[in-house]
Amino acid sequence: MDQKRHHLQGDRAATVQLLDEYIDYLMAHSDSAHPAWNLEMIRSWKSNKWNYIDGCMITGILERYEITGEARFLDFADRFLSGFVEEDGRIRTYDPAEYSLDNVNPAKNLFTLYDLTGKEKYRKALELVRSQLSTMPRTPEGNFWHKLIYPNQVWLDGIYMALPFYMEYEKRFDAQKDCEDICRQIANVEIRMRDPKTGLYYHGYDASRKMYWADPDTGCSPNFWLRAEGWFILGLVDVLEIMKDLPMGAESVHLQHMLLDLAKALSKYQDPSGLWYQLIALPELAGNYLETSGTALISAALLKAVRLGFLPESFRAVGEKAFYGIVDHRLTKNADGTPCVTGICLVGGLGGEQHRDGSAAYYLSEPVVQNDAKGVGPLLLAYTEMLR
Repeated sequence: MDQKRHHLQGDRAATVQLLDEYIDYLMAHSDSAHPAWNLEMIRSWKSNKWNYIDGCMITGILERYEITGEARFLDFADRFLSGFVEEDGRIRTYDPAEYSLDNVNPAKNLFTLYDLTGKEKYRKALELVRSQLSTMPRTPEGNFWHKLIYPNQVWLDGIYMALPFYMEYEKRFDAQKDCEDICRQIANVEIRMRDPKTGLYYHGYDASRKMYWADPDTGCSPNFWLRAEGWFILGLVDVLEIMKDLPMGAESVHLQHMLLDLAKALSKYQDPSGLWYQLIALPELAGNYLETSGTALISAALLKAVRLGFLPESFRAVGEKAFYGIVDHRLTKNADGTPCVTGICLVGGLGGEQHRDGSAAYYLSEPVVQNDAKGVGPLLLAYTEMLR
C-alpha cells in the first residue's frame, strides 16, 4: 500500500479497504450492457442505455486512473465507453433530439479518453453531443430546458449534467466563444432559484409558472432536495476548474462567490454524523432521513474546491467529516460478504407521469436503496479527493 493511502487510512484502514474492495467488485461485475451499479436500470428489466448514472461512475474510475496510474482503470473505462461509441462517432441509444441534459453528462469522459487513447471515434462523439447544445430549447432567460419533456424548466441537476461538458468543449475546440453563455446560465440560477433566507437553492424552476409544483410568483418548486444541492455545488466546482486558466476574471469571481455562499449555507445543516438530510432544511420532519448520495456529492465538491483553492481550508474538515460519515455509517457488507453502500435515494424529480409535486411527502416517498451509482459514483469521487 502506498504511503499516501496509508496516511489517509490511519485507524480507519478497515473501512477504506472495504471501499477499495467495493470498487473492484463493481468493476469485476460490470460492462456497458450490465452495469452492476445501475439499480434503476436493473429494476426496470430494460437494456442499458447511454445515461448519466454510468457517466458518473466512469468519471470516478478515470479519476482513479489519474491518481494511481493503474492501467486496469483506464482499460475498463475504454471498454465500457466503447460499448456505446461506434467508430464513426455515433453513440448507441443516444439521440440528440431527445434534448436531455442528463445525456450530456457521460460525454465528459470522452475528453479524457480521447486524450489518453487518441481514438478518433471519441472526438467525433464529442461533436455529436455538442450538436445537441446548439439547438437545445431555452427558457426566456436563456437557460437550457432540463429536458424536452419538461418545457421551460431548469433543474439544479442540469448544471452538473451539461455545463462542465459545455465549458470544456468551448475551452478546447471553440475558442471560448460561448463561455459567457455558460456563466450567464449559472448566474440565472442564482437569481431565480436561490432562497435568500437559507442560502439554499430550490430543486426546480418553471419559467412559465404553469406547472402544478411551481410557486405562481417565483416559479420555484417548494423544497430543497439534498441530491440536487449536491449536483449543483459539484457542477459549480467543475466549471470553475475548467475556467481556471481562461481570461474570465469577473465571471470566475462571481461563481466563486456563489460557491462560498452555498458552502457556508450547507455547512450549517450538516448533521453531527457528517451526513445531511434528504430534505436538508427540515431535519426534524417525521420520516426525513440522512441520505448518502447528496452527502457524497457535497463531500466531493468541498474537498475538490479546497484543493483547487476555490474555498478556504476550513471547508476541508466539513468534506472529510461527510466522507467518513458515509464510510462509518453507510459502507457495510451484505450477508453474503459482498460490500454495499446503503441509504441512497433511488430517484427524485418533478412532474412527469408520476405527478411528482415537489412536496416533502413526495421526496420522502421515493425508494431508499443500496448499491446504486447515484450514491456510489459520488462516493467514488469523494474518495478520489481524499486520496489526492
